[in-house]
Amino acid sequence: MIRTLATSLIAMMAATAVTADDLTVYSAGPKPLSAALAEAFTAKTGITVNLFQSTSGKVMARYEAEKANPQADVLISASWGHAITMSEAGELLPYTSVNASNVPDSLKTEDYVAQGAAAIAMVYNTTLDMPAPSEWSDLTDAAYKDMVTMPDPAASGAALSLVQGLASQDSDAAWELISDLKDNGMIVPGANAAALNPVLSGARGVVFGAVDYIAIGQKAAGEAIEVVYPESGTVLAPRPIMIPASTDQADEAKQFMDFVLSEEGQALVAERMILPARTDIEAKRPGWDALTLIDFDYVQAAADAEATKAAFAAAVE
Repeated sequence: MIRTLATSLIAMMAATAVTADDLTVYSAGPKPLSAALAEAFTAKTGITVNLFQSTSGKVMARYEAEKANPQADVLISASWGHAITMSEAGELLPYTSVNASNVPDSLKTEDYVAQGAAAIAMVYNTTLDMPAPSEWSDLTDAAYKDMVTMPDPAASGAALSLVQGLASQDSDAAWELISDLKDNGMIVPGANAAALNPVLSGARGVVFGAVDYIAIGQKAAGEAIEVVYPESGTVLAPRPIMIPASTDQADEAKQFMDFVLSEEGQALVAERMILPARTDIEAKRPGWDALTLIDFDYVQAAADAEATKAAFAAAVE
């Protein structure tokens, strides 16, 4: 009996030793990118990655639910606001990667840095009998009556960022635009896929506020769509990578962040049609020089997020 207990104890200790350096990463999609980064990091370092991949909302919900027994060593979200909120709450481990020097200052702080970014665009179906839009306000025209969809800012951080950016330029004009779009028959069916799918099928004509890398990938796969960035400006939806202060694998987590921001890691980001955070890495889609960006205060926008969502809901009801 004693020998059996001793053998079991040794086996448990051995199992613990094998998994002691494992890294647990919670990542918002796209799933192929999360998996590729994890696989390449393991190949390079020998550190096993336990990956949980889901939507940003589910990633953060799991993190919150586990606060009494933290599991995540690295978090990657599609919402910059998540990083701001966690930083202000003192929940992040400060770390500046050696590979972050070519990341714009607006996309990094002492607590978090962008893995990459999407830009928000209009995406239209080229098979339908309607003009190609060039500006956000075009979609209020009669030519687009009952043809427009938009992701719900309550379900899409990217759509929320667009509304925040437009409102930062001219709040009254932004809310009037949203109201006019609603009057022109715009529907707000849910998150990003729910807004894009009717346009892919031809049931609707154009998305106001599409996540560009998703649409670029769909176009590359043969969908009859085009992506338009209004010359008046659009917004970035940065994807933050951050290390929870509760991690007990800080060294491994820092290595993972370094890898994501390395040339190899950023090339994997670029392969998914996401804009690499590093400006010295070639994008496979419209890059930094091709985008007219609206500069707004992300920190203030995060503080006002719930009020913005409520104002949007009121404008489209």
